[in-house]
Parts: sequence; structure tokens; C-alpha cells
Amino acid sequence: MKRQLLAICAGLLALAGCSKVPPGSAEAVGNPTAGALSTGSSVREMTIPEGTSFRVRLLETLDTRRNRAGDRFTAALDEPLVDGNRVVIPKGTNFAGHIVTSKPSGRFKGRAVLALKLDSFTLDGATYEIQSNSSSRVSAGHKKHHLLWIGGGSGSGAAIGAIAAGGTGALIGAGAGAAAGTVGSAITGKRQVSLPAETSLRFRLETPVSLRAES
Repeated sequence: MKRQLLAICAGLLALAGCSKVPPGSAEAVGNPTAGALSTGSSVREMTIPEGTSFRVRLLETLDTRRNRAGDRFTAALDEPLVDGNRVVIPKGTNFAGHIVTSKPSGRFKGRAVLALKLDSFTLDGATYEIQSNSSSRVSAGHKKHHLLWIGGGSGSGAAIGAIAAGGTGALIGAGAGAAAGTVGSAITGKRQVSLPAETSLRFRLETPVSLRAES
């Protein structure tokens, strides 16, 4: 009888030992994020809204004389994008884009046009695709420039002709001066759009951008 009581007690003690939970395991089960919180950081998704405006600096020179539509270019963020007091995209972040339009200027008419768009940026080793508006530059008109050259040439020719041969000579000289002025305009009249490296350009997001950030 005594042996039976001892056996029963030993069995009860064994069952009690098996039912014990290791220290700390109850907290982990009740709070699935306990393991993530122990690392001191977590990852959350943020959205940069449509319409966000920002500036970048070109990292290379673009020019309508040599660049064409479709050419790629790179730029760096010129000012950080922030959410409250938190920097979401730091200054200096690399952006990539392409030339939408590159139209050289004509000799006697037409303006040079250079239009750019941004396509993506790289942050913490990840590349994010974006849709931006088009940032464009147009050359100044050069109609007055041509008229000034042609008129100036005519006046100079007339003055030289008058000194050399009187009235008739003045008419001949005026025609010669006009021709010379036209040639000068054809050679020097073309005006192009050139954006040197470090040029600051402003763009605007046309669609929101979602990115992952540590908090």
C-alpha cells in the first residue's frame, strides 16, 4: 500500500514538471511582435503623395546640339523630402530620367526645346519607379537678332558705297551689305538650349510613390 502511494505521488510530480512553461515564452506567445520589437526597429510603408514638388541637380550637361529624345541622364536630389520632422528621402539621393524632347533651333526660325522627365530613384539599395511631369526649357527667339544683323550689314554696305561712288554706289553697297548681313546671321543666328551639370530643375510627382522605411 505504501509503495502504491509513493508511485502515485511520483507520477503526479512528473506530470507537474511537464506542464511548466519556460520563462518568457508566455509573453512571446501572447505578443507576436515581441521578437521584432527586441531588435529595436521595424519597417513601415510610407506614401509620397501625388503633386509633391522637389528639385534635383543635373549630374551631367544636356544640350540640344548633341542630345536627342530618349537619351538618359542622372541627377541628385537638391533638397530632402520630409514627413513632419522625419527625412523620407535625403538630399543627394540619385535619380534617373530621360529626355522627352530635344529640338535644335533653326537658323532663321524656330526655337530650341529641351524637355526632361524623371523615371526612378535609388534609396537604401532599392530602386523606385516614379512618374514625373516634364520640365522644359525653350531658347529665346532670334528674329530680332537676324534683323539686327541684316540691317546692320545693309547700313555698313551703304556707308561704304556712298563714300566710294556717290549715290549710285550707295545703292550697290546697300545690296552687298544686305547679303553680307544675311550670311552672318546664318552662321551665328542659331540658339540652342544648354543645361550644364549642377543645373537645378524642379519636378512634380504625377502619381504617388510607396516606399518602405525603418522606424
